[in-house]
Amino acid sequence: MGQSHTATKFWQQLRQDVAFYLEDLETPIGKLINFNLAGLILLSAAIFVIQTYPVSLLLRMRLEVLDRGILVCFAAEYLTRLWVAENRLKFCFHPLAIIDLVVLSPLFLGLFNLSFLRVIRWFRVLRLIRFINVKFLSFQIQQEDGVILTRILFTLVTIIFVFSGLIYQVENPVNPQIFRTFLDAVYFCVVTMTTVGFGDVTPQSEAGRFLTILMILTGIALIPWQIGDLIKQLLKTTQQMNMTCSQCQCRSHAADAHFCKQCGARLNLAPLSPGQHEFDNAG
Repeated sequence: MGQSHTATKFWQQLRQDVAFYLEDLETPIGKLINFNLAGLILLSAAIFVIQTYPVSLLLRMRLEVLDRGILVCFAAEYLTRLWVAENRLKFCFHPLAIIDLVVLSPLFLGLFNLSFLRVIRWFRVLRLIRFINVKFLSFQIQQEDGVILTRILFTLVTIIFVFSGLIYQVENPVNPQIFRTFLDAVYFCVVTMTTVGFGDVTPQSEAGRFLTILMILTGIALIPWQIGDLIKQLLKTTQQMNMTCSQCQCRSHAADAHFCKQCGARLNLAPLSPGQHEFDNAG
């Protein structure tokens, strides 16, 4: 009985530790896990781009093996997150988990050699959304306007990368002279999204035209909304002063604040007005 209780307690503690490190960016173990996962996502994206260029058969085979290995790592990560989730049903229907499952579908359905699965691989870069949400930034951006700006840039790059890959995938077989490489598709997406529209690179297939429309609508829906958040934050920042708290190092405070909004410590400002107590105007 005692051994069973000890084993149960061990597995519960292990689940808690694993769940913590999957979201942690402070400890060395958490940084190692999350930086490696983000690196694998970027490596898989680089493999897809390289495969759009004329490379040797040997290199292409090695890249396929490496890509399969990365996909297995993604599957292990998904199963681990499912194992440590407190509510597994809720986890399965979470948008990030659905993205993970879509990305992993070629691994489970690859035995059937379904051609459309090659299109799904371009969605792997969407898995970086998880790291943006937990502020996975190499320089530890702490200001809210910096985080919003990073999300805008990430959204823009993601839209261009994903739709470039999708358009290349559907246009290259029917229009190989125009969409020869991934760079041709990127050029088309950038020219289209910036409304320059040179017209020298255009999709010919119905699927390519539909993806072009979808790309434009996605950009219109997402980017202005995030720019609006950035403008609101900048306006809010102009009403704040850059006074660093000596206790918690928090910098952003209201212009009339006498106490830190994070820890309540006294700020190094002018003396308190007569009758004002230290618990007034905290934050």
